[in-house]
Amino acid sequence: MPTYFRDLGTALEWRAKGETLRVEPWGPDAVRVRANPGGPLLEDLPGALLDAPPAGGEIEIKIAEHHATLVNGKLTVRIDAGTEGQLTPELGASAGSLTFLRTEDGTELLAEQPAHFWWPGPRLATATGNGHHRLEQRFRAYQGERLYGLGQHTHGMLNQKGAVIDLVQRNAEVAIPLLISDRGYGLLWNSPAIGRVELAETGTRWVADSARQIDYWISAGEPADVLRGYADATGHAPELPEWAAGFWQCKLRYRTQEELLEVAREYKRRGLPLSVIVCDFFHWTHLGEWKFDPAEWPDPAAMVRELDEMGVKLMVSVWPSVSPVSENYHPMLDQGFFIGSGYGPVAHADWPDKGLGAYSAQVAFYDATNPEAREYVWDRIRRGYHDLGIKVFWLDAGEPELKPGNQTGLRYHAGPGLEVGNMYPRENARMIHDGLRAAGETEIISLNRSSWAGAQRYGAALWSGDIATDFASLRTQIKAGLNVMMSGIPWWTTDIGGFHGGDPEDPAYREVLVRWFQYGTFCPLFRLHGFRGDEQVLEPAMTGLANEVWSYGEEAYEILSAHLRLRERLRPYVMEQMRTTSETGVPPMRPAFLEFPGDPAAWEVEDAFLLGPDLLVAPITAAGAREREVYLPAGARWADAWTGEEHEGGQTVTVAAPIDRIPLFLRDGASLPVREEP
Repeated sequence: MPTYFRDLGTALEWRAKGETLRVEPWGPDAVRVRANPGGPLLEDLPGALLDAPPAGGEIEIKIAEHHATLVNGKLTVRIDAGTEGQLTPELGASAGSLTFLRTEDGTELLAEQPAHFWWPGPRLATATGNGHHRLEQRFRAYQGERLYGLGQHTHGMLNQKGAVIDLVQRNAEVAIPLLISDRGYGLLWNSPAIGRVELAETGTRWVADSARQIDYWISAGEPADVLRGYADATGHAPELPEWAAGFWQCKLRYRTQEELLEVAREYKRRGLPLSVIVCDFFHWTHLGEWKFDPAEWPDPAAMVRELDEMGVKLMVSVWPSVSPVSENYHPMLDQGFFIGSGYGPVAHADWPDKGLGAYSAQVAFYDATNPEAREYVWDRIRRGYHDLGIKVFWLDAGEPELKPGNQTGLRYHAGPGLEVGNMYPRENARMIHDGLRAAGETEIISLNRSSWAGAQRYGAALWSGDIATDFASLRTQIKAGLNVMMSGIPWWTTDIGGFHGGDPEDPAYREVLVRWFQYGTFCPLFRLHGFRGDEQVLEPAMTGLANEVWSYGEEAYEILSAHLRLRERLRPYVMEQMRTTSETGVPPMRPAFLEFPGDPAAWEVEDAFLLGPDLLVAPITAAGAREREVYLPAGARWADAWTGEEHEGGQTVTVAAPIDRIPLFLRDGASLPVREEP
């Protein structure tokens, strides 16, 4: 009988039916799995994993007649030959199937599952042409399994079992293909291809619409262990700059230099803490020129100096799109720096620009996967902003926001759109990171509307995009943010109050804003933004209503300013969590089960979270609510941070929540300056 297994010393390989399947250690308790349906493995495909695997311990490979195993710490991988008892020479659908086992006791963590006893097997490749395939990877489903991560979505689910998630980047829908299970494993789909993942009761299926080989990373352990291994495998986030832990003021939009400065001055006159103020879109001469319009921003260098004297950073909105009337359009077109199309024209979207009146331009998008294009764009950003002292950049519309929104037929430097399209936002953040590093900067953060696996290593923060302005949206955001934390992106925020609308004079909306601001106080980044008022025509002159903390009436102002001071008191604790995140990969904002995996009830908590290990946060997310139930995880003792009343963990308590207070609990005698001293 032929042998299908090869012991490569550092990896275990299976070859049959033209397929090459390789399992190799990739950090402690983790392996990387690659499968090429038509020959030897391809080594240079884009992905999220760093070029070299993290250091690990000793591995053990054993080859038997009908199966082979690779043991790496807590994880054992078995490849079954599928030949035992077969009646024909032809290999069946289960041949080459993988099973992932807990080494300690041999229990199954995850196993591949053939679609049919004859065809297809657990891995299916359907040719799409030119060496590419529609790839499917099937795994067994497990009753009651809970699944977390996968980036940021607006479906309102924390546990995503039963969902179908598109692996594609859209405004407010961010695909980060890291999945973490309560069964004791995590899986990274190491492909930027457009596709989907189906988390059905009958099985889990990962799909890449057009790619060349299957590639994924799997790690055994509790969720915190998986996140530690993931950071080692894809890169650690740098330490958050101290100033970035403060309050960020933003609205759509400050139209002039004087308007923006006057807001910053008013914060200082009122004695309110302010770390960042934001200059939003249409401040430029033309889209894709990456410089201030002198008619509205006559002396940006002086503006930056005045803000610096107040201890405030200026963040500037930077878009990846380039208008045909931009001075950069034709040089970039000639050098091939735009996302191309297999049908001839460059990729485009309709977008207004200055000087066009009521017309829109067909704007192009620079190719962030092209190193030379990244250098070109950074050089323009350096001249237009960094040379003025600006070091913080808001990377808006970085999905990118194409029209039509599919990647079919697009050409990137890194490959066809269907194969590499999801990595664009990460490479866009890399442009800023590498440029700032080359300029000698050490404190690097960019704010992005989209992301992908590994973006954290480039100092890329994520915000949740253009979202609604009601309590339902706030409830969704809490779950979305926790899944972002479970996706390896530790710096995250929302538009406090939501983006689309919201009337500062409406008492009902003021309540939404106050409760959202209370929640935002405990997010990794604390940022107020939104387009207040009725919708307008998208045009260079547009702006929203006032959106400062004093814009919502005196009662709201007292509550919001108190929470500004609360965040300031907690900043040393926030920074302690950020250092932990940088070192370990464990996020600052944590689902209850991340801290208490042994408490079954903690896996059920979807409307509360921990900031670091010691502070339990229970936001208010319903109109008129002045109390709520809070589950206190077992294995700790909890004290109400406002009243000092203590409770044993493992129970649900009802806690008061007047309009000026968000329920908070301190763990096991922890002391944090929640209450303001008289």
